[in-house]
Amino acid sequence: MDLGGLLDISRRADDSDTSFYGYVPDRATAIVFLVLFSISTVAHIGQAVTYRTWWMLGTAVLCGLLEILGWVARLWSSYNPGLDVPYEMQLTCTILGPTPLLAANFVIMEHLINRLGSGYSRLTPKWYIILFCCCDILSLVVQAIGGGSAADAVSTDGDPEKGGHIMLGGIVFQMVTITVYALCATEFFFRYFSDKPIPGRGSTRGHLTLKLKLLSGAVVFSTVLLFIRAVYRTIELADGWTGRIIETEVYFNVLDGAMVIVAIYTVNILHPGLLLRTKAEKDLDTEMTNVGPSSPMPVPASSSNTTLAL
Repeated sequence: MDLGGLLDISRRADDSDTSFYGYVPDRATAIVFLVLFSISTVAHIGQAVTYRTWWMLGTAVLCGLLEILGWVARLWSSYNPGLDVPYEMQLTCTILGPTPLLAANFVIMEHLINRLGSGYSRLTPKWYIILFCCCDILSLVVQAIGGGSAADAVSTDGDPEKGGHIMLGGIVFQMVTITVYALCATEFFFRYFSDKPIPGRGSTRGHLTLKLKLLSGAVVFSTVLLFIRAVYRTIELADGWTGRIIETEVYFNVLDGAMVIVAIYTVNILHPGLLLRTKAEKDLDTEMTNVGPSSPMPVPASSSNTTLAL
């Protein structure tokens, strides 16, 4: 394989080749999405380090990286829509990209339940992570298998329908997962606001602060966006590889790209590391920052009292 040729975006396919997309991806649109995803991803890395929310690296950051690769490929295709490599690359990366971001919502919901009261949730906070993240991973694997199969068929002039059906199965499963998750979250908030815990599961009712309200709103909003995107992808794949939906660029840009962009920036702006941070954690960070190389480490009050007693 001529890697140099593959990396040369100026290289044209034969004139007899037709676009795999059914259109030529708009170059300006690809650049805009590429820049937006790049900014968000860099910001998420910085926020994960600053707030020590390392789980965001495997969720929001991973989503951003996959989307960057997908839009790099679409930009490449804008120069040469007849090349199979960038088409396969964008096909796989954009179908997988939002899945890790959805996992971030599951983790955030687990934190919200812990803060507001686990007795109001049908599932324990631990099971939110176990159940929904496992479903998310399974959906990711199925979509990856389908995407790989479809991409391989495209590169060998085969029929990508089989891979498309597998991808469709993964997307439908993801949509079902989002639906069940949304129902569980809706019941939790209903029980919390009406102060009706699950029978037999007494729980302390946490205070819904302004920060937790903002974070709850962010989770709801981003989940709705990702659900809209999943519905679009389901209809697109069900319509077939030569259907009107998959061959209409504006549908993809608005119902896939824009939905994921707004969702990932929502998590940037209303970041869980900031909104879940307690005053005690802020004070500790400030205290540790003020401790210089030659300064004594802060001694907990209990330790100080014990020393004085001795």
